[in-house]
Amino acid sequence: MKKQSFLRVCSFLMFLLLTNIIKSQNLKIPADTTVVTNHTTTINGVKVAYKAFTGTQPVWDKKDNMVATLYYTYYKRTGVANSAERPLLISFNGGPGSASVWMHIAYTGPKILKIDDEGYPVQPYGIKDNPYSVLDVADIVFVNPVNTGYSRMIADKEGKMPDRKQFFGINADIKYLAGWINTFVTRNNRWQSPKYIIGESYGGTRVAGLALELQESQWMYLNGVIMVSPADYKIYNADGPLSSGINLPYFSAAAWHHKMLPAQLQQKDLLEVLPEVEEYTLNHLMPAIAKGGFISDKEKQQVAQKMAHYSGLSAKVILDHNLDVPPSFFWKELLRNKSGHTIGRLDSRYLGLDKMIAGTSPDYSAELTSWLHSFTPAINYYLREHLNFKTDLKYNMFGSVHPWDNSNNNVRDGLRKAMAENPYLNVLYQAGYYDGATTYFTSKYSMWQTDPSGKMKDRFSFKGYRSGHMMYLRKEDLKTANDDLRTFIKNSLTKGKAAKY
Repeated sequence: MKKQSFLRVCSFLMFLLLTNIIKSQNLKIPADTTVVTNHTTTINGVKVAYKAFTGTQPVWDKKDNMVATLYYTYYKRTGVANSAERPLLISFNGGPGSASVWMHIAYTGPKILKIDDEGYPVQPYGIKDNPYSVLDVADIVFVNPVNTGYSRMIADKEGKMPDRKQFFGINADIKYLAGWINTFVTRNNRWQSPKYIIGESYGGTRVAGLALELQESQWMYLNGVIMVSPADYKIYNADGPLSSGINLPYFSAAAWHHKMLPAQLQQKDLLEVLPEVEEYTLNHLMPAIAKGGFISDKEKQQVAQKMAHYSGLSAKVILDHNLDVPPSFFWKELLRNKSGHTIGRLDSRYLGLDKMIAGTSPDYSAELTSWLHSFTPAINYYLREHLNFKTDLKYNMFGSVHPWDNSNNNVRDGLRKAMAENPYLNVLYQAGYYDGATTYFTSKYSMWQTDPSGKMKDRFSFKGYRSGHMMYLRKEDLKTANDDLRTFIKNSLTKGKAAKY
C-alpha cells in the first residue's frame, strides 16, 4: 500500500510539473521591456551614430489598467549637442491591421530591404544601410498598433481579454494611440522636441485624427503631419461622380507607364499629360457622371471617347459600365489584349498572371505578393539578429483587427481644426502616380477639401512620385521622398517664432 501511495504521489507531482511546463511555454510577449543596441551608418555622406531601442510599452485603459502592449522601435541619434531640440518623427502604417514594417525597413529608417532599384525581391533576403534616411535630422519611432507586429492585447487577472471595441475602429484607434504616444514622449523625455507624425495608407486617416486628439486630449502640439498615400474614406464612400470620376488621372498614369495611350499622349512626359487629364476630370467627367441615366446619348458617347483617349481602355467597355469603370476592372482590362497580364492594385507597374484572361478583376494583388516576398524574411531577420529582440511570437505583417468600426469618421475636419488651433502645424501629402488604391489625385482632392476657406492653404504641400503606393521602393524615389521629408521638417521648425496669427 505504501508503495502504491508513493507512486500516486509521484504521478501527481509529475502531472503538476508537466502542467507548469506547458503553461510556461504559452507564447506571450513581455508587456514592458526594451533592448538597446548601438549602431553607425552613413547618410548623405555623413557618418551618423545612433542607438536603437526596441521593445514593448503598455496601453492603459481609463482606469489605468494595462490592456495591451505595443511593440515599437525607436532610433535616437547620439553625439548631438541638445537632443531636446531634435525633431521626433512618430511613424505608423495602415491597413487597418498593418504592422509598421513597410516604412521601417524601406523608407525612413536607417536600414532598408535588399531589393533591386525598382523594388522587386532579390535573394538572399536581407537588409542594407539606407543612405537617405531622415535619421540625420530627426529621431524616429515606429509603432505597431494592437495585433500588428508583436503588439498584443493583455488579459486581466482573471484571464479575460479586453473588449476589442476599444482598439479596432477609427476613433478607438486614435484615442488609445494618443495615450500611448503621451507615455512614450514622457518616458523618453521628448516633450521639448518638435514633433511630427507620419502615416501611410490607412495611417493617413490615423494621423489626421491624431493631430486633433493629441492636442485636445493629451495637450501635445505638433509641427507637422505627413500623409503617405493616404486613404480618405469620405471620398471612397461618396457617390459615383466623385468616387469613380476621380480615378481617371490614375488610369492615365498607369496606361502611360504601360505605353497604352495614343501616340500624341504617349510621346509626352507623364507630368505633361496628367494636368490635362485632371482638368478634364474636374470640369467635364465628374459633371457628366453626375447626370446619371439622364445624360444625353451624344454627351455620353463623347465622354466615353475622351475617357478611352486618356485611359487606354476602349470606348465600348467604358460605355458598358455607363462611364463608371471600377479600378478592379481596369487592372484586369488594360493589358488583356496586349500581353494578357493584370496590373497591380497598389502599384500598377507590377504585372500578374491570372488563371484565365477572361474575367472582371485580377486573381491576386501582384504587387502585395511581391512585397511580402521580400519584407517578411527581412523584418524577422533584422529584429532578431541586428536589434537583438528575440521571441517565438509571430510578427504579424497583417493582424486580426476586424470588424473595424468606421463610423463617425471626422478626421478631415479634425485635421483642419488642429491646424486652426495650432499655427505651427503644417501638412505634407506624398503619393505615387501609379497607386490604384489610394490614388494621387484622391490625395490632392482630399488636401483641397480639408480647409474650404483656403486661409491655410500655404501650410499644405503635395509631392508626387513615379511609382506606386510605397513610392520609396523605387531607388530614385527613395532618395527624392526622403529629401522632401527632410525639407518639410526643416522648413516647419519654428526657429523662435511665436505661435500666433
